[in-house]
Amino acid sequence: MTYEMMVGLTVTDDDLYQQYRAAMAPLLAAHDGGFRCDFTVAKVLKSASEHPINRVFAIYFGSKAQMDAFFAHPDYLAIKAKFFARSVAGTTIFGGYER
Repeated sequence: MTYEMMVGLTVTDDDLYQQYRAAMAPLLAAHDGGFRCDFTVAKVLKSASEHPINRVFAIYFGSKAQMDAFFAHPDYLAIKAKFFARSVAGTTIFGGYER
């Protein structure tokens, strides 16, 4: 069974965010992960988030342990600091589940 999370973001710099995605892709694949779906959002009808959401995606891993290892990996943390922190103003985790 895979482990998946639904995530909403406020992306403030699309070009820098794309650099983040490109930089983290090999490490994500090494943790048996990928993106099941990915949307840019033009209009939000209802949200409990404290920030506007303009990007929604489902990210998956081979297991929850692989997800935890990915997000704690020193290489990922460096990529996140270099690209993600400067291109995203808010993150909402809608939920995580086994699929």
